[in-house]
Amino acid sequence: MRTMRIAIVGSASSGKTTLAQALAGHYRDVWVPEYLREFVEQRQRVPVEADQLHIAETQAAREDLAMARASRFLFCDTTPLMTAVYSRHYFGRIDPRLAALVAARGYDVTFVCAPDMPWKPDGLQREPEDQSAAVNAILSEELAARAIAHVRISGPLAQRLRQVEEVLGSA
Repeated sequence: MRTMRIAIVGSASSGKTTLAQALAGHYRDVWVPEYLREFVEQRQRVPVEADQLHIAETQAAREDLAMARASRFLFCDTTPLMTAVYSRHYFGRIDPRLAALVAARGYDVTFVCAPDMPWKPDGLQREPEDQSAAVNAILSEELAARAIAHVRISGPLAQRLRQVEEVLGSA
């Protein structure tokens, strides 16, 4: 059986990390944390435009390494697509090399987390709560422009797990 690569995307504080961890536990499989969080913690600053390609490439490389450990599913807590979305949001453009990386990445299922979780500050990494609508609008545009099929999920964690299970099957 082929391992499925599962993308979990959405704006900040939409529950991506919580969901990825819970799914890895539920399915007893592997998840890849968001590299951006580590980047910000190590450098003690938010990324600039020149950092975007490095962040996306590192995220993708970590996914590729983790595939060897996964059996049925690899749950990806964000993807290079979100780096592209944030590039558009904060810098007004997506570097062509970043766009090419996003186009080259394939995911078997993409879940889009609704911004309906309680917003929590997350140090330097988290943009203000009022940016969520703008980020989600760009994400929707990018998903449509790239013809990426996706499933929108919402509600508390238990409800989100049920919604994912409807797509992936039970554990």
